[in-house]
Amino acid sequence: MPAKPPANLSRSLKFLVVFVLYFAEGVPFGFVYTTLSYFLRSRGVPLEQIGILSLLGLAWSLKVLWSPLADRFGTRAAWLVPAQVLVILSMLGLAYVANAPVTLAFWVLVGVLCLASATQDLAVDAYTIDLLETDELGMANGIRIGAYRVGLIAAGGGVLIASDLVGWSPTFVGVAVIMAALALTVVAFGPFHLARPEVARAQTGQGLGQIKESVQVLMRHPHMGAIIVFILAYKAGDAFLGAMVSPFWRDLGFSGTQFGVASITVGKVPAIVGGFLGGVITARWGISRALWLLGILQACSILGYWAAALPGSWRYTIYAATLGESLAGQMGSAAFMAFLMCLCDKRFSASHYAFLSMLFGLSARLCGYLGGWGAAYFGYATFFFLSFLAAWPAFALLPWVLPVVRKIEGRE
Repeated sequence: MPAKPPANLSRSLKFLVVFVLYFAEGVPFGFVYTTLSYFLRSRGVPLEQIGILSLLGLAWSLKVLWSPLADRFGTRAAWLVPAQVLVILSMLGLAYVANAPVTLAFWVLVGVLCLASATQDLAVDAYTIDLLETDELGMANGIRIGAYRVGLIAAGGGVLIASDLVGWSPTFVGVAVIMAALALTVVAFGPFHLARPEVARAQTGQGLGQIKESVQVLMRHPHMGAIIVFILAYKAGDAFLGAMVSPFWRDLGFSGTQFGVASITVGKVPAIVGGFLGGVITARWGISRALWLLGILQACSILGYWAAALPGSWRYTIYAATLGESLAGQMGSAAFMAFLMCLCDKRFSASHYAFLSMLFGLSARLCGYLGGWGAAYFGYATFFFLSFLAAWPAFALLPWVLPVVRKIEGRE
């Protein structure tokens, strides 16, 4: 049994808990969207079929369907640990079929992995919202992004390097071992088992009544319609781009080791730095101001990939493109994730964040799926420029969104 947790955690210990939990989130996501997309392309799977990964990733959006159960029943750890166990088992299954042809069994295992990972994320996000105060969200989300990216390094670039050395099946087993260590950490240590805050334990309805009350509380925010559209659109440019980055590296002729090393050195490490800087800026400037300033920087960074894909471009331009997009994209994400969390009521933290992240995730998955077709039809250069244009419509909604955020932050 885990040790009894302290009644309150220091800010530094809270941030450590956030780091561990979001590292655990990053591992399966990196495995699906970096490792598996490169794995499938190396097997000669067409771009259109690689886009299926984005459709299976809709599980991260559909978690809203079972989020009310997480608010109503059990502790956050009671949802988190079983989900992690299922992630481990599905990864071991993929290791077993890694050297066989890509069949329906492969896609079923990926689907199970996505569902389990989505449930893990549901518990992690809810626990984080329960744990943090509004003035801690900026810095915590910077740490969150850094931890998440460390997880992506472990399950993305690191796995690609290992695959060149020992093959796909052993490296898939290695990812499962990492997840097993994280599950044991959550089980063993008290800070991962804190009771929900008093405000979160206030009496709410049951069944459909609980869902109705959750929706009503969230919809009390002014201009919620504009906020919903903003969430759908804010990261659209990144979503179009992101699904095709790994295939683009492959089609430029880079090996798994080259892509893995580049993914870490000019991809994930700058992303960690960008997430931290974004967290610091958000903490100092406030969520509302950081949201639009860092969002502009995020949008402009997409042009690096467009330049790298132009005919006659130097092959290694992609390194600069990856560096710039990773740094700026995660600075924007730090502000955006803090924005989503500040909208949530602690009584319904699982449901609210699941709904808000569903909107963001729905946009990301559909854009990612369409990205496969767009890159195949238009070619990489035109597709990347269209991704840049897709980043801008969200900014037209800021006059409605920003006053809501300022009120929550107490800046009005």
